[in-house]
Amino acid sequence: MTRTRTILGLAAASAAVVALAACSSGDSGSGSGSTDAAGDDYGLVQAGTLTVATEGTYRPFSFHEDGSGDLVGYDVEVAEAVAEKLGLEVQFQETQWDAIFAGLDAGRFDVIANQVSITPEREEQYLFSEPYTVSRGVVVVNEGDTSISSFDDLEGKTTAQSLTSNWYALATESGANVEAVEGWAQAVALLQQGRVDATINDELTFLDYLNTTPDAAIEVAVETDETSESAFALTQDKEALVEAIDEALAELREEGVLAELGEKYFGADVSE
Repeated sequence: MTRTRTILGLAAASAAVVALAACSSGDSGSGSGSTDAAGDDYGLVQAGTLTVATEGTYRPFSFHEDGSGDLVGYDVEVAEAVAEKLGLEVQFQETQWDAIFAGLDAGRFDVIANQVSITPEREEQYLFSEPYTVSRGVVVVNEGDTSISSFDDLEGKTTAQSLTSNWYALATESGANVEAVEGWAQAVALLQQGRVDATINDELTFLDYLNTTPDAAIEVAVETDETSESAFALTQDKEALVEAIDEALAELREEGVLAELGEKYFGADVSE
C-alpha cells in the first residue's frame, strides 16, 4: 500500500522506516507475534497465550458445569489466575489423561493443569511448578466412631477399597479385611450402611464429597504423614516459564486467592 504525502522530502525517510520494520517483523513468517509480545521469553506455543492441557472430565478439578456448560474447576481457576498474573490470555485444550504427557512432549501446549502429582519418576522427565495442591491419605469412618484412631486400629476391621488403588495396599498392610468396590461412591455407601468399618481415600475426595454433601455423617479418623503434591507440569526447556509461574503462585497464595479457591471447591484451603 502507498500513502500520498504532501511533503515529498519525507518519503525517503518513511520508506526507510517501513523497510526496517518489514525486516524486523517479517523474518519469521509465522505470524506468531513480535519479540516484545506478552510472554515471548517463555517460549509459548502461542505468543501472548498460556495454553493449558486439562481433562475437562475430572470433577472438581476440571469439568463442565451441568455436563455441557463452561469449563470450570479448581485447577482451571488456578491456571486462569496464574495467566492473569503473567499478563497472558489462557486457552484450555481438553485432552484425555492417557495422551496428555505425549501432547506436552509434542509441544501442543505449555503446561498441564490436571492434578499432576510430583513424583521422582516424573521429575526425571519434566519440570514442575511449586505445588498448588497438597493432600494426604485419610481413613474415613462414620461420625462418632472412636474405635479407629490409628492405622494399627485397622487390623481386623473391614474397609471398602478399589483393588487397583494404592489405598488398597495401605489397607491390607494395616491388617484390614478389604471389601472390593469400584470407587468412592460405592465405598462411602457401604460405610454409611454400616457394612464396612472404614474406607481409605485421598483427602481431596473426602473434602469434595463433604462440600457437595454437607449433611453426610462421616469424618476423618486418621491421616497419613506423607503428603501428595500436585503442580503444573512443563517440559524441561521451560525454565523461565516455571519461574514466572512460581512467582505468580506465591503472590496468589499471599493474597489468599488459592485459599479462596480451595474453600470454593473443597470447603478448605488445600494449597499447603
